[in-house]
Amino acid sequence: MSSRPQTISIIPIPGIPEINPGDDLINIVTDAFFKQDISIVNGDIIVFAQKIISKAEGRIVKLSEITPSTFAIKFAKEWNKDARMVEVVLSESKRIVKMDKGRLIAETKHGIICANAGVDASNVSGGDTVTILPIDPDQSAKKLAEGFKEKLGVEVAVIITDTVGRPWRDGLTEIAIGCWGMKPLKDYRTKLDLKGYELKATLIAVADEIAGAAGLVMGKNDSVPVVVVRGYAFERGGKGAGELIRKPDDDLFR
Repeated sequence: MSSRPQTISIIPIPGIPEINPGDDLINIVTDAFFKQDISIVNGDIIVFAQKIISKAEGRIVKLSEITPSTFAIKFAKEWNKDARMVEVVLSESKRIVKMDKGRLIAETKHGIICANAGVDASNVSGGDTVTILPIDPDQSAKKLAEGFKEKLGVEVAVIITDTVGRPWRDGLTEIAIGCWGMKPLKDYRTKLDLKGYELKATLIAVADEIAGAAGLVMGKNDSVPVVVVRGYAFERGGKGAGELIRKPDDDLFR
């Protein structure tokens, strides 16, 4: 007999104020929980949009302080881009995967493949400044998970998300760029399916699935950068969202 399917709740946390460098996210988010009369319980997954993590950690770049390279100027002129923005993208990239039609697809220093190396001008200051990804999103998630345990006495997992596009598919979605307190992958390999067939390649990116689900209530203009996902029985442990990065030797597209 199969087990009863899980019922999962996705709870938006409104009321998060504008975040500035050095802000204490644990206190700010906890205050928002209390104002919404939401109690955090063991096993909750608290999902953060990358933007507020970057802001709190001071990962903000003023374009007025950037001197673009000759290459950035040439690319920007050809495609009507801001050369300073292009320069920031280049500086945040480990390698450029594709440059075409004014688009820059890059591999970040974390190993994430995304447009503009995660550099983002939206919801910052009208384009005068940009945010860049946290230095180590997994460590950022770990710090938050430990902070909630210390303040609230609960064991939670934390996921940090960012918005990315996907090859061969239109539309953007959220993925996990940081993760702590849960295994980001659920491994069904060597297990039997309902018909007795041994699964050989089924490795589910559960952290990405949770990130995508949280994105449904985060929105882009709704000012909901924090979401609680409740009811998913995740496996504790793991080494962070870095486990989701496919090894180059196994990547058929490199």
